[in-house]
Amino acid sequence: MKVGYFSPLPPAPTGVADYSATLLPLLRSCGAVEVDPEKCDVALYHVGNNMLHRDVYQRALTHPGVIVLHDAVLQHLLLGMLNANEYVDEFVYNYGESSRGLGRQLWDERARSGADMRYFARPMLKRIATASRAVIVHNPAAAKLVREHAPQVQIFEIPHLFLRPILPSPEETTRFRAALGLTPETLLIGTFGHQRETKRLAVVLRAFQRLNVDARLLVSGDFVSSTFENAMAPLLRQPAIIQTPYLPEPELWSHAAATDLCINLRYPSAAETSGIAVRMMGIGKPVVFTASEALARIPTNACLRLDMGPDEEQMLAGYITWVAGNREAGLEIGRRAAAHIAQCHEPEKVAREYWKVLNRD
Repeated sequence: MKVGYFSPLPPAPTGVADYSATLLPLLRSCGAVEVDPEKCDVALYHVGNNMLHRDVYQRALTHPGVIVLHDAVLQHLLLGMLNANEYVDEFVYNYGESSRGLGRQLWDERARSGADMRYFARPMLKRIATASRAVIVHNPAAAKLVREHAPQVQIFEIPHLFLRPILPSPEETTRFRAALGLTPETLLIGTFGHQRETKRLAVVLRAFQRLNVDARLLVSGDFVSSTFENAMAPLLRQPAIIQTPYLPEPELWSHAAATDLCINLRYPSAAETSGIAVRMMGIGKPVVFTASEALARIPTNACLRLDMGPDEEQMLAGYITWVAGNREAGLEIGRRAAAHIAQCHEPEKVAREYWKVLNRD
């Protein structure tokens, strides 16, 4: 059996490309896998919610295979791919003729789509899910969205794989922290990856302003738009903030190893599983998540869950203050996180689960 492998790959600026590059050799250890072949026995398509996945999405419709939904919301991909009439027709295909007016409204107001809950509440998954032989997702929230759009499709939940990075030594990390101006007592909080509205950076920055502890905040990653970056600029001028652009490995892991607490918020959510959060947990860092069904497989004592609502900012500041005053408790959360990731997200195990799905016929 030959598996066709269709996905963005590095240097494409997307986490899906990095994930796919990691998974590819592991699958090749199971059998024959070829990237972008003209013909294959079964195709594996990696699909995300941006235009880098346009060609993969279109091929998955014309040559059905197994799709991996890294985002269970495809609104933004389709908004980029389609014209106004095509988008409205696709919206009606998903949600019925009575939704035509809403579809037109969402098209007209698409400049708001980056953080408007109306777009995330309508993932527009029906066409690709219905066309596929099977759908792979990484968490129960994504499985639920697929099932709502295509009740008959076979859905397989496979954990997001964890690839252990090469970390600096403890001595190197101590020197790195000192170079950043941190004392051993300083709590370094980190938020990593593409900075977009849904990652709640404004909430993180305002919560940081509330603190009365020895802490610094690392904001690492490029902004997805100059508009959002300009809106955040006043909050980013706080003297205790360290800001970096996108960091390639191993620079990323020098910063990650120095971090004491990772913040990985998502709202509205595309039911995605964050690759950087999996890796931060895997190296033993406590992570604060927005509470959601996507976290159902993570033990309650292996991360911190932040409730959405009017108290979000205050609750986040409380978590940070608690970790700053209870460093051993934070380390214990990180140890439990690492144990969970080692048990459930081990790369070879994940690859074997993929291979079972690809061979199930």
